[in-house]
Amino acid sequence: MNISIKNHIMNNFKGASKEDIKESIVSSFNDKDEITLPGLGVFFGIVWNKSSEDEKNKILDILKDSLS
Repeated sequence: MNISIKNHIMNNFKGASKEDIKESIVSSFNDKDEITLPGLGVFFGIVWNKSSEDEKNKILDILKDSLS
């Protein structure tokens, strides 16, 4: 059986409110449970793909500054 984690996560959040999505993100960090990392990766991929070049540069600046 071939399961797409990305499709599964996207289907789980179809119709979700902004508050539902925020709660999921916040709880992922608060729980410190690595099982949520694929979901956060899917969310990041969506943000990255929908971002302008300026927004991508801001994201990269935040990441670079945070990793310094």
